[in-house]
Amino acid sequence: MGGQLRYRIVVRVCETEMLLQLISILGALMVLSAYGLIQGGVWNELNAGYLALNIVGSLLLGIVAIADQRVGFIFLEFAWAGLGLVGVARAIKARRTAS
Repeated sequence: MGGQLRYRIVVRVCETEMLLQLISILGALMVLSAYGLIQGGVWNELNAGYLALNIVGSLLLGIVAIADQRVGFIFLEFAWAGLGLVGVARAIKARRTAS
């Protein structure tokens, strides 16, 4: 394998790793922000922003877990997103009941 090709492969791997790191940081910030806002009393558990941050953040972390082949984290993150969807269903039901 030529030096130029080897260099390109190394650069591509580094770029992919950096992208996965950025995705994981964004996902973690989303989940932690949602949790912080609910703990601070700014949002409640049926707030659309809270649910969206939780679901999207956990899906991003799930993508990184798949790329890293971390089965426990894959399960955790997609279960967390699923629980967020349960919250969406509860929020929709509560809004319909209130109308």
